[in-house]
Amino acid sequence: MESMTIEYKRELTDGFEKEVVAFLNTLGGSIFIGLDDDGMIIGVQNPDKLSLAIIDRIKTNIQPSPLGLFNVEVKQDQDTDKSYILIIVAQGLEKPYFLKKYGMSTKGCYTRIGSQSSPMTQTMITELFSRRVTHTLSKVVSPNQHLTFTQLKIYYADKGFDTSSEFFLKNLGLYTEDDRFNYAAYLMSDNNSNSIKVARFRGTEKLDILERNEFGRCCLIKSAYQVLDKLEVANATVVRVGGQAARKEIRLVDKGALREAVLNAIIHNDYINGSYPVFELYDDRLVVISTGGLPVGLTEDEFFRGLSHPRNRELMRIFSDMDLCEQLGSGMKKILKAYPKNIFDISDHFISVDFQYNKEAMDILSKNNNGGVNGGVNGGVNGGVNGGVNGGVNEIETELSENAILVLKAIERNEKLTQPQIADDLQMPIRTMQRALKELREKQYIQREGSAKSGHYIVLKPNM
Repeated sequence: MESMTIEYKRELTDGFEKEVVAFLNTLGGSIFIGLDDDGMIIGVQNPDKLSLAIIDRIKTNIQPSPLGLFNVEVKQDQDTDKSYILIIVAQGLEKPYFLKKYGMSTKGCYTRIGSQSSPMTQTMITELFSRRVTHTLSKVVSPNQHLTFTQLKIYYADKGFDTSSEFFLKNLGLYTEDDRFNYAAYLMSDNNSNSIKVARFRGTEKLDILERNEFGRCCLIKSAYQVLDKLEVANATVVRVGGQAARKEIRLVDKGALREAVLNAIIHNDYINGSYPVFELYDDRLVVISTGGLPVGLTEDEFFRGLSHPRNRELMRIFSDMDLCEQLGSGMKKILKAYPKNIFDISDHFISVDFQYNKEAMDILSKNNNGGVNGGVNGGVNGGVNGGVNGGVNEIETELSENAILVLKAIERNEKLTQPQIADDLQMPIRTMQRALKELREKQYIQREGSAKSGHYIVLKPNM
């Protein structure tokens, strides 16, 4: 049934935007087009064309800009083969949102009351405006106005977007209202002070640091890929095979939940205060830390229910374009499907996610060899192989060095990368990268096609 966060519409009507405004001004929600009042699917005609019209109307007719705060998806019912549209709207930070045609007035501002979208009173508008968050990435001016975006444009071009338009950067929300680069632009530029740390410690306390990696000073998308690759390598896969039991693969940390937590930390971090996400590896756990606490207006209960309230809507939009985040609010459900709520530690200034390593995987590492645990966790995947390869029916599944895995992942993302580009992408010395390439070729993970100058790599078997 329709509710505070659900609205059904048979078709796209003239009053559609007011429903979006109401959700932006309250808790967010979902609008279904092509369903009757009882939620029965009646379908829509030309769903792809309709979805484009919806996106254009939301972008054009609502202020402040809602970019990054909504998803529009075409859905198809398997039973009836009918198509319908789902619009997911997040709660906004720059309330009150309003219809551009009527401005910030009682005719332009709406709120959600029960299952209805109702006009706001002037008192409600004034109160919301007084609590509006003004220090958002879009409004804070970049400390450097001489920015370039080569890396960002490459990522967008690889996804099929046209980056040649003079409005490309403006459409991503990378300018302030007075046409200066904002802080979102700074984070997405080729050169900045952004620095995301991945640290590895000996034991279970933050006392003896074994390794410190810094990823950053480049486009935040590139930094995110680097962090994901680094943690993917550290998150060893253990294989159990023996007796009548089927082959079973176990990760130290659930792969999907870890990916969501890492991306959430990067996307929703409070960058304006000069703080960055931190990732810590111990012998018994992996910890993901982001700064800023919960966004203003979002309670812990709403956070765990998956209600989307993006702190950085510009980053949310760009990461969504890169397929690095799923539909609004879905990430939390994926994490809580694998782990309990108590892995989260939420304070006023930080959100920490504590992933204890899988006990069964740790037991296998421990039984194989006393050095297997430290080898598998602190020494990366290679150390784990040396520690556990002689364990009989139990083994750690890998045959590539850590650097080879990182290089393979870079090639999987873009097979046309040159050797200098791969080294730059991974911030890896060129000779180290070349040794990794040699290892991949010898073990038949990749092959080179074409000439040395104009050819490219082909992945023969991806790293699972």
